[in-house]
Amino acid sequence: MITLIREARAQDENGVFRDNGLIERDVFAQVDSVTRSEFFEGGRNGLNPEYVFRVFFGDYEGEREIVYQDKHYSIYRVYQSRTDDVELYAERKGGTNG
Repeated sequence: MITLIREARAQDENGVFRDNGLIERDVFAQVDSVTRSEFFEGGRNGLNPEYVFRVFFGDYEGEREIVYQDKHYSIYRVYQSRTDDVELYAERKGGTNG
């Protein structure tokens, strides 16, 4: 089980979108470490790849953060697999360490 987090945005009476807190949802996920090639390629691009989370595509709504085992991760890549899953590639960053 992981928690997906996204910013809630609402349009005010003037038509301006404003942050309205965070929306957190728990979903089931298969969790794997990233492959060696993903790790090294990400490192070349300034990323710190750590996990790939596979979730049912209907459960993913464009979130950019994940909480897994009480640690915050940033989603840097999303891949729609040939099955009914979406692969969410995540890294730990200084700004998302909780």
